[in-house]
Amino acid sequence: METRELRYFVAVAEEFHFGRAAERLGIAQPPLSRAIKQLERRLGVQLLERTSRTVELTEAGKVLLREGQAALDAVDAAARRTRRAAAGEPKLVLVTKAGASSELLPKLLDAYAAEPGAVAVEVLLCGIGEQERLLRDGRADVGLLHRPFDTTTGLDIEELSTEGQILVLPKGHPLEGRTDLRMADIAGLPLPRWPHCDGGYPDGPGPEVHDHAQLLQLIALGRAVALLPETARIHLRRDLAFVPILDAPTVTTVIAWPPHSRSLALAGLIQTATRL
Repeated sequence: METRELRYFVAVAEEFHFGRAAERLGIAQPPLSRAIKQLERRLGVQLLERTSRTVELTEAGKVLLREGQAALDAVDAAARRTRRAAAGEPKLVLVTKAGASSELLPKLLDAYAAEPGAVAVEVLLCGIGEQERLLRDGRADVGLLHRPFDTTTGLDIEELSTEGQILVLPKGHPLEGRTDLRMADIAGLPLPRWPHCDGGYPDGPGPEVHDHAQLLQLIALGRAVALLPETARIHLRRDLAFVPILDAPTVTTVIAWPPHSRSLALAGLIQTATRL
């Protein structure tokens, strides 16, 4: 397969429409249709079910979409890392969610900087669930992720720490005086709804939230409460309170990187992280 054909197919599969895909790719629709038919002939399978109004993926098409997205990410990652290697001074790009790992991250950066042969580390702060994508497409070399909230499928990882969760709520909330809680105690409370990878939000009574700062503001206003890792209590605002949740799922912080990486600088950073 040619990379061009694969990009064309992924655009159609994601848009479910030849016209929108052609507009996204900046080409006319007829050559796009011809390219998809040529790809189907090359593979010997039907990828799309076409009607006059809609485009649906066949089972084979669903497989190629998933594999094709990963392949294109790998191609883009190779280009980005190659350009970065030629840019002069070596460096690592570390991605983490804004507001997360606030205790671990400065310790890690300071400890690694003191190591012989350490390179510069650029910190890339991202939104919820974006670390995996940034690692796969080459915009980041290494990331701090938190299971079960973040997926680490297809990445190499080292576990760094495991902790419980707390319920963060506004000062004066009726539950503030409790020494601990269980998940059953918070059923029905307005928990935040974080976006899926496709940008949609799950159903629920709580507000839609897209970053940590917005979440804390909504909690302070009494519009939400939130389950956060235990270490989040260290930097809570004065207008917020917390109560431990005894039976909440534990949160495991991991350092993750693409499995094909052979960077000695990255290996040094990972060793420093596991030592901490």
